[in-house]
Amino acid sequence: MTPAEIAETTERLVASGAADIDAASSAEKLDEVERALLGKASPLNEIRKLMKDVAEADRPEIGKNVSAARATLEQKVADRRAALTKAARALSLVEDRLDLTIGGRGYRRGHLHPVTRIWRELEDASDETLLTETGGLYAGDPNGELVSGALKSARMHDLEHQVLDAAALRARYPLFEWPDGWQGVFERQAGWLAPELCIETHLRLAEKDGATLRFDEPVERWESTSDGVRVTTATGTFEAKQLVIAAGAWASQLAPSLAAELSVERNVLLWFEPTAERDAFARLPIYIVDDTDRIFYGFPYIEGQGLKVAGLHFGDKADPDTVDRTASGRDEERVRAWLRRRMPLANGERRDSKVCMYTNTPDANFIVDRLADHPNVVVASACSGHGFKFSSVIGEILADLVLDGETRHPISFLSAERLVRS
Repeated sequence: MTPAEIAETTERLVASGAADIDAASSAEKLDEVERALLGKASPLNEIRKLMKDVAEADRPEIGKNVSAARATLEQKVADRRAALTKAARALSLVEDRLDLTIGGRGYRRGHLHPVTRIWRELEDASDETLLTETGGLYAGDPNGELVSGALKSARMHDLEHQVLDAAALRARYPLFEWPDGWQGVFERQAGWLAPELCIETHLRLAEKDGATLRFDEPVERWESTSDGVRVTTATGTFEAKQLVIAAGAWASQLAPSLAAELSVERNVLLWFEPTAERDAFARLPIYIVDDTDRIFYGFPYIEGQGLKVAGLHFGDKADPDTVDRTASGRDEERVRAWLRRRMPLANGERRDSKVCMYTNTPDANFIVDRLADHPNVVVASACSGHGFKFSSVIGEILADLVLDGETRHPISFLSAERLVRS
């Protein structure tokens, strides 16, 4: 074929491919179309093979056209997937009541995960975009806790998912170095939350509904009274019938009866500028990788922020009042060593860093319970580093406990008593 004929063929492929994408009526159909158009045996890859038969001077232009065609089709697939997701979400909200169960209770295939739905409801109430769906990849040893647990959860809750072997991981996510024998579970509904905006939205809507917000007012102590509870802060005293303590790393100070079961750990988050393939990094799903030493996780590249990557549970104990809030060279090297091993093109300039704290329990589950000696005091804390995505549903549970004395959600596995018994 001549360069002109190759260009004409490429143009026709884009046009017919775009029509096939628009015609896809479900996520499953779209997956089929995507594999046909952009998979290993795609027509675009066949066109690339023709480059060896044309003059060397014409090859760069042909390669450029093929790359542009692929980018166009990838964007069309992303747009169509977003449209299908939006339509499915609208249908599920019409057909189903809002089920906010944290875990253990299933729901019908094709409907939003309960935790996802409550964030969407909050978006509708606030006119804010809080959750960005990117899909989620959980990868590692197929017999490890992460991959086997992700697959079990997806099957239990009837979530749309795909199981990828090492060859499929390499084909779909070539930015990573995947060892032989590893497996991945891709879950379509996963994504990332904008935490600052989520918190701001929760506060704004709470204030709109009558809540009084007080900031920069440390709690000094609290005590039970004959008809409720009294809280003393740096600026005054407040009395109420019930108290909710959601103090994070300071939980053991305000609920000392739980202190023996809680430990605070310093954790460092890092943002990097990739050395190449920025657009490819931007198309990544969120990912959690159960590596040979520990779990690492990260997010797609976000313009203006970079590529966020962190490791879990290095075991650095911390005092919340004196924790070192500056990322050290040692903190950075722990993550860079993993980038060099698994995602080398991400190992570029460090753009930012943040230090946070995890409040851990021995079994890594939360505590949402009344204090044994103070039944009018509810504690919600010790989220062990994975609690934020559940904050909306935990808020509903706390409201249930305070207003109604009970909740329809199954929270016995979050009791403080389980830790004392064990």
